[in-house]
Amino acid sequence: MLLTITNSRYPATDLSFLLHKHPAKVQSVEVTNGKAHVFYPEVSDDKCTCAILLDMDPVGLVRNSDGNPFALDQYVNDRPYVASSFMASAIAKGFSSALNGNCKEKPALVSIPLQLEVQIFVLSVRGGEDVLQQLFLPLGYEMIATQHPLDPHFPEWGDSRYFTVTLKHTVTLQTLLSHLYVLIPVMDNEKHYWVTEEEVTKLMNKGKGWLEDHPAKELIVRRYLRYQRKLSNNALSAMKVLEDTPVVEQVPKQTLHDVRLQAVYDEIARLRVTSVIDLGCGEGRLLKLLLENKQLQRITGMDVSSHSLEVAARRLKLDKMIESQRKRINLLQGSLTYRDRRLQGYDVAALVEVIEHLDEDRLLALEKNVFNEIQPNTVVLTTPNKEWNVTFTADETEMRHGDHRFEWTRAEFQAWCEHIRDVYKYTYEIKPLGEEIETAGAPSQMAVFSKQ
Repeated sequence: MLLTITNSRYPATDLSFLLHKHPAKVQSVEVTNGKAHVFYPEVSDDKCTCAILLDMDPVGLVRNSDGNPFALDQYVNDRPYVASSFMASAIAKGFSSALNGNCKEKPALVSIPLQLEVQIFVLSVRGGEDVLQQLFLPLGYEMIATQHPLDPHFPEWGDSRYFTVTLKHTVTLQTLLSHLYVLIPVMDNEKHYWVTEEEVTKLMNKGKGWLEDHPAKELIVRRYLRYQRKLSNNALSAMKVLEDTPVVEQVPKQTLHDVRLQAVYDEIARLRVTSVIDLGCGEGRLLKLLLENKQLQRITGMDVSSHSLEVAARRLKLDKMIESQRKRINLLQGSLTYRDRRLQGYDVAALVEVIEHLDEDRLLALEKNVFNEIQPNTVVLTTPNKEWNVTFTADETEMRHGDHRFEWTRAEFQAWCEHIRDVYKYTYEIKPLGEEIETAGAPSQMAVFSKQ
């Protein structure tokens, strides 16, 4: 992925002073799973161009991913090739002085607007050109966006979500970089790392002076913070987005994921069982909660990702557990879509936000394995409610996470539950998870299946 910044204000070489990068040298900085190379394709007093080329290691992306290391989409995807949060990180590392408004040799340059042109090859934009216009036009940019077809040899396949984008503006370099730092991940709508409270601070710092009045600020905030409602509300409240209405003061004490885990835990506790298996346990958050239930004598977490299991082991502090506690917990590597005798013999199986990560044709293999082979007495399963997505996007095709293969409406989820009842002889009860909206329901939905 390549990004170039061109200055046409005389002397154009002021750009090199602001960026703290010598035009005669190629410089490189380490970024997560790759390197960012900074160099100058063109240098003169009339025109100076600096390029940052991001060279990602596709294999490293897989090895260091929290996802499924055996899934084909871990290897065949656009992550090494499109401008995304990796590019934002490269800007922060490669151009840190300019991004923070520092210039040792010519400090007065920091506040001088330059005639800047940015080109991004190639940019992933979820939402198409409409999103590009919403983000950049209110900031005063002239924009040329060229959308690429899925395959030029098969024009009937239509256009892809990938663009080559040219932006022009007379603005300070620091302002330009702050716009790119925030908006590139927003357009891609997917980050390569877990979003925490620290991201709110970054957003506030880099968005200061322009984000508060941006007409698409809510879209920017929610996408930048990966739709984490608590973090988004904190950021929006801090910026006092809604001046004509009171700022929401009561922020939920729990994230939506916390609500899910607590609901699953409470359901299992209500059943008064002694054994449970968390299928697709990830990093072990539910397992840690289940250990608090002294009635559970056999707790197992299974996941296909060895990396996630390593994180779970650290989270649970297995190496420091006393022997009696350690005997209660076990971690297994395996797949939900293949028969595995180690998964049998449990009172309850939990699947928290798992099924939507499978292609729908693989869902049949999962349901056969869970309800026909493993056959726990109870299955507690949660999945997103697609109808609730209207609270953060107008794009009906947009999903909560880039790895989701589908998301169901409440009616679609109920239809699937009825299919499980009819085919595998399990009764079911559906419960909403999270704050409900009259027309859209709750953000997540939980089904409790009981063996007849």
